[in-house]
Order: sequence, then structure tokens, then C-alpha cells
Amino acid sequence: MDGTAEDPFQHTNLGPFNLTNNSINGVIETNEPKWKQTPQNKTHPFSCALPIILGDTTTTTTTMTPATLLFLFIFVSTNALNISSSDLQLGFYNSTCPQAEQIVHDVVRNRHILDPAIAAGLIRLHFHDCFVRGCDASILLDETPSGEPVEKESPANGSTLRGIEVIDIIKTIIESFCPATVSCADILAFAARDAAVLAGLQHYYPVPSGRRDGTISRAIETLDLPGPFATVEQLTEKFAKKGFSQSEMVILSGAHSIGGAHCPSFDRRLYNYTAALRQDPSIETVHAEYLKTRCPVPTSTTTAEASEAQKVDFIPAAETSLDGSYYAELQMGRGLLASDQVLMTDRRTRTVVERMADDRGRWARKFAKAMAKIGLVEVLARDQGEVRRDCRFVN
Repeated sequence: MDGTAEDPFQHTNLGPFNLTNNSINGVIETNEPKWKQTPQNKTHPFSCALPIILGDTTTTTTTMTPATLLFLFIFVSTNALNISSSDLQLGFYNSTCPQAEQIVHDVVRNRHILDPAIAAGLIRLHFHDCFVRGCDASILLDETPSGEPVEKESPANGSTLRGIEVIDIIKTIIESFCPATVSCADILAFAARDAAVLAGLQHYYPVPSGRRDGTISRAIETLDLPGPFATVEQLTEKFAKKGFSQSEMVILSGAHSIGGAHCPSFDRRLYNYTAALRQDPSIETVHAEYLKTRCPVPTSTTTAEASEAQKVDFIPAAETSLDGSYYAELQMGRGLLASDQVLMTDRRTRTVVERMADDRGRWARKFAKAMAKIGLVEVLARDQGEVRRDCRFVN
């Protein structure tokens, strides 16, 4: 793909998102963006035609002003997301940093042009952040005053995290326009939303802001994250602790329509499933043989290290299309992780899988709504936490 690629946001009536001819840390840009032309521009990025998710089946496209969008957020938060409108709000940076969301979009879009796989990394980064201590950007910290190992050093994250450098670029640019104003937590929430739409999600969702950044990050707390071998019961319990229903858990699992996983996350299913079974019988036979070619059984330290580094797409040849194709893969026995395929073993979760496979448009609507809800998990707001100047370090 090159810099002339068609903007996916045009298909959702979001209006033009211009790029620049300058290069920021290797990010290619074309056409001067509004935030570089007029740093004092007060035009809100949402003052355009947006498809808004109002429920499971209703989508309306209309021209929204910030005031209208604020009303919409109050309606949704009161009736669906259960968060006070005084904690977060749409247009939070209207007067203090009106170009913030545009900058986020420009950088994410430019990186996506160069590396479409970055979308999955940013969505996962946001999810892993919000599921541990809430959406406070604690996953971005390199260290904390306590000296404890931080979240990004845990086995659940470690070298598998992608997208942190994109957040760094965004933060650097925003700081040059609006010092100590826009939180890293908000930047990550905006970036995950933009990444999802750029990757093919057919429903844009507004992201309220006003989150504050945390000052604590503990690797041990990543045990809150769902594991790759979790059962339906374990997955349901972990999501319930964060305020999500079992159905929402299955909906959010559809994020695995893009991205992939490293061999140690699933190769036990191929070679050492149980004492009685070498291979997980739920894996479709031909697919199992394909996975073995990608992740050969480790026979030495060298091959074990190579296996850890090897990444396999959740859906072969479809890494960059967030379209809900994940569910059809599960029906064919081609879920990559045990925690993916296990959704077909429980009657309740299987029913949701079947419904989403039959109606991808419905999945997209529900996924957008669930992603918006993720961004509200245990947020810090008002006088809680801080606004970091550097996302990797507390102030």
C-alpha cells in the first residue's frame, strides 16, 4: 500500500482526514493536515457526519455538533454504559487541545498504511491496559517509583506488545501543541478506535475522554487477563469482573478476526494436549497440519526460541480485515487459541458465535458498542492520577 491508498474513513462519512508531506519518525504523510495548518483551530473533529450506534440494530448517519454528541453520550452512558457523564465527556479537549483526535488519527492512519498489522496491536494494547487496573495507560510504563516489574514485562505482554512506539509518536506531537493536557490513556483509547475502523470495522464509535494516567503498574496484576487456554467458565468470570456479559465476551473475541498469536500460546494443542491425547481433537485436521508447519515441535533450545518468536495469524491471509470472519473459522474448527475454539463447546457461547457468523453487520454494531464500553473500565478522572508528559514514565 502507498500514501495514495483510499481512506477507509470516507466510507463511514467521517469527512476528509488529510496527511502531510513531512516525515515523523519514519511515518509517511501527504497533504498538510488541519492541525499543522492552524494550531489554534477550534473545529472539533466530530463536527461532521457520523454513523452512530444507537442499539443492536439501529444506525443513523447525521451531522453532529459537539453539543449533540455530548447529549448522545449522556444518553448512551446512562442507558447502556453505566458511567456518569461528569467523569468522561465527548469533546473534553475542545477548548484545551482541539486538534488532539485529529493528530491521533493522522499518525495511526500513516502507520497503518505502512504496516496494516499495527491495527491489531493497538486494539490489543488498549484491551490489555483496560483489563489491568482499568484504562489508565499503566501498560505503557517502563518503570514506576516502587521499582516493581511493570505490566509490559509480564509473560502475558512482554515482547508480544505492539503499538507502543505509535503512542510515543502521538504523545510527542500532542505535547508540542498542548503540553501536559492530553492523557496517555485517552490517546490509547482514540488510537484503538481509529485502528479498528482503519482495519475494516464498519461502525465508527465516538470515544468520550477525560481519562487520567495511573502511576502504578504491576506485572503480577496481568493475571487478570484472559489466558489462551482459559475455559468458558474462566473467560466468563474474568469478563464479568470487568462488567461484561458472556455475550459481550464472545462479541469482543471477534477482534481475533485480525492479528495473530505466537506459537507457545497454542502449540500445546498440537503436541501435548493431555496425557491421553497428543492433539486437541477440536482442531480441524487439515488446519492442524498447517499449524504444525508454522510451529514445529521444539527439539532444542534453538528451535524453542524460534518457536517463541514465530507468529501465526488468527485467520490465514486475513490479518488486516476486522470483519467478524473469526466466527466462521470457529464453526470450521479453525480457532487458533484454545480459548477461541472453546466457545463452540458451550451451548450459550456457541449460540452467540452462530448468530455473529450469520450476521456480520450485527457483529460490527455490537463490537463497536463493546469497544466503547471497554474504554470506560475503571477509569481515573478529575483529580485522580495525572497527565503524564511521557507515556513511559510517571511525572
